[in-house]
Amino acid sequence: MAVGKSGLGKGLGSLFPSNVDVDNLGGDLAANEKIVEMKINKVEPNVDQPRKVFDEEKLAELADSIKQHGVLQPIIVTKKDDYYQIIAGERRWRASKLAGLKTIPAIVRDYDEKKIREVSLIENIQRENLNPVETAKALKELMEVHNLTQEELSKTLGKSRSSIANTVRILSLDERVIDLVSEGKLTEGHARNLASLSSGEKQYKYALDIVNFNMNVRDAEQLVKAEKTAKKATTGTKKLDKLEIIYKDIENRLKNALGTKVYFKPQTKSRGKIAIEYYSNEELERILELLENNR
Repeated sequence: MAVGKSGLGKGLGSLFPSNVDVDNLGGDLAANEKIVEMKINKVEPNVDQPRKVFDEEKLAELADSIKQHGVLQPIIVTKKDDYYQIIAGERRWRASKLAGLKTIPAIVRDYDEKKIREVSLIENIQRENLNPVETAKALKELMEVHNLTQEELSKTLGKSRSSIANTVRILSLDERVIDLVSEGKLTEGHARNLASLSSGEKQYKYALDIVNFNMNVRDAEQLVKAEKTAKKATTGTKKLDKLEIIYKDIENRLKNALGTKVYFKPQTKSRGKIAIEYYSNEELERILELLENNR
């Protein structure tokens, strides 16, 4: 599987000209290689690989598929003392164990530690199966290992420099917020908004608001803007209520969508009322048609 298909492998050959076969990360055979059925208990994961979180539900789904169809793509391993270490394919290996397989198809490659780290990073970024924190750490390590600037890495991966910068910036967040991102409770978009707050305590405080109120990224953006606006206000000025601004934004979005006045009246953090004005039976019919078409 060529990295270039994902749009992330642009220029990777120049990054690894002699160490890594970038076009052969996904398990395709080189001229002198073959697929072997390896005892699954002889294979162990790489503890230093960037991906740390595995979705148990998706692993179970993959295990069910493997039970029916087998492992369709071999894993890549390298020989260690008395075992084989996974370079690429840990998810397939975990699912195969869950499915009760005794062997797994594998390709053995002779890679040193540096090559293993490089391939593992690229393979995971290529497949886009890292969470935002793991991706940020992988990008940071790529820059450190190869002494690259953000601009150079952006050209290498075919991503914008601002995208690289914003993703890596996640690592500057309060550790408690980083944990929420790793757990999937906050998205990368949420994290990017929170990263603009200088105080770790405020980052965590607003992160909890986002989680508890089930805010989307746009709501989070408004929340952070409200905090910054309140911070700039003079001492005698009433501090803006952050939730009031979020509710006002929701109200405006509904108004624009329906083309009439809408009143959003929250009662608790999870309950409230929405009032929609209409001025004729024809207006009511139009609004009902809009709502029905967007169900």
